[in-house]
Amino acid sequence: MSAGKVDVLIYGPSKPVVDGGFTDDFVLHKFNNHHDLSRLGADVANRIRGVAVTGLVQADRVMLSRFPKVEIVSSFGVGYDHIDTNYAIDRNIVVTNTPDVLTEEVADVALGLLIATLREFIKADRYLRSGHWMAQNFPLSAGSLRDRTVGMVGMGRIGQAIARRLDASLVPVVYHSRNPAKDVGYKHHPKLIDMAKDVDTLIAITPGGPSTAKMINAEVLKALGPRGVLINVARGSVVDEEALIAALKDGTIMAAGLDVFANEPNVPAALGALQNVVLLPHIASASVTTRNAMDKLVVDNLLAWFGGKPPITPVPETPPKGR
Repeated sequence: MSAGKVDVLIYGPSKPVVDGGFTDDFVLHKFNNHHDLSRLGADVANRIRGVAVTGLVQADRVMLSRFPKVEIVSSFGVGYDHIDTNYAIDRNIVVTNTPDVLTEEVADVALGLLIATLREFIKADRYLRSGHWMAQNFPLSAGSLRDRTVGMVGMGRIGQAIARRLDASLVPVVYHSRNPAKDVGYKHHPKLIDMAKDVDTLIAITPGGPSTAKMINAEVLKALGPRGVLINVARGSVVDEEALIAALKDGTIMAAGLDVFANEPNVPAALGALQNVVLLPHIASASVTTRNAMDKLVVDNLLAWFGGKPPITPVPETPPKGR
């Protein structure tokens, strides 16, 4: 390492915007996954001061403890349940994420996934391609946006952006969150089960982690009822996948649209075999424009920090001190 330069670990998939975003004042060390890190020598590990986490790779206590001089972990994405924030708090490490720049993109996908699920767009596309339309019209869809009430599971930035789109579509919205959201006029349900009983559609856009694990379970799905539709653009962990599969199979709910799964990229074969579910490969923010903006924010948080400024988007658990 040259004198005065900052050593940064780039941890996760290689991305051109991240790799090319640093000046000559930085020395970059690139490793794709936890297994690759075994090649990193202790002398280099002891020099690492910043970490750019570029994907859903685990930055847990064991991983982070290898870098005693780390000051900041800049994580790609809004969710950061793959980062051990408790360890970061203990070691006075700042954690950042990439909110805002993906809000509208994810909200677009959430509404698109809802409509595609209700109106059976994927089935209709396959119907046309198979030549069946030549023989008879595609059957009327059982679902419609027109007679629905949507319960949002979460009402943060993205939840509010989804709700705005539903407002424009003249669809009533209510929401569940731990506490009422500030400056939000929609009805707040303190209990998820009570909201599920009052609506026929759930859109999950709540953080992952232990506090929300499997919160959408068999009881909630039963309360949602046979007209029920579940859309998940949050984390796969917030839904009990086995309970969801059972509910889709036996008609406890009508349909589901999923962009996330409990063990990505492994998706249960039972889900893939069902006709009343639309499956997307975690693409809610996956446009070139939005992903480039997210990648740039990962870099910009590190540049700000090592430039002596506060990071741009620190997570609430690790507010920066003294800047």
